[in-house]
Amino acid sequence: MTSHNFLYRYPPLMGGILKKRYKRFLADIQLDTGELITAHCANTGPMLGLCSIDSRVMVSKSDNPKRKLAYTWEMIAVGEENPVWVGINTALPNKIVKSALENQLISELAGQYTQVKSEVKFGHDGKSRIDFVLSGGETDIYVEVKNTTLAENGVALFPDTETTRGQKHLQELINLPSGVKRVMLYFIARSDCKVFGVGSKFDRTYGKLFDEAREKGVIILPCRFDITPEGVIYLGSSMLLEN
Repeated sequence: MTSHNFLYRYPPLMGGILKKRYKRFLADIQLDTGELITAHCANTGPMLGLCSIDSRVMVSKSDNPKRKLAYTWEMIAVGEENPVWVGINTALPNKIVKSALENQLISELAGQYTQVKSEVKFGHDGKSRIDFVLSGGETDIYVEVKNTTLAENGVALFPDTETTRGQKHLQELINLPSGVKRVMLYFIARSDCKVFGVGSKFDRTYGKLFDEAREKGVIILPCRFDITPEGVIYLGSSMLLEN
């Protein structure tokens, strides 16, 4: 795989074994060197299916002396027969999606905009923010991104827990004027899911809002990514499982 295939390249990573995840933000990891370290976990959710003790993990190390924890937990291998890497660093999806948008790689949106703006304020009070606004085309395109890590029987699911923040973001997309294009993009941080479905059993309110959003024209766009210790590759969109 050549470097131009990667939307994002990881810094040199260190391998290890997960020993414990606790207090949402912390994970104890035994590096291949034998050293036991505590790494920062950027994903504060339950991470269902992603915290099995003694699983293979990869971490990055920062040289920033101001950081409380030098190490960041980047990914974990899941599955016994054909293990797949799952990206768990929630600080990365927006950065990677921005690169994909700037390079017009997402075919469902490509050619419909010329500018990509991040973290744009909107709404009557200006207190709401949307991850991206794509402009310069026939109409502005509002894009919200959600990191998706849970898989059940080959289907990627979001959410994996009750999420009032996620509910709010869906409602905001629903409330946007019909004159703009509205997109909920699910960043599937694993390569083994060709189908996406809404996790209504984890959050019924989110499931109802998801259905309402589709009925009112919000575009549901699940995007698959291959997470490797070298970098992240865009695989294209997933099929949508009818709710």
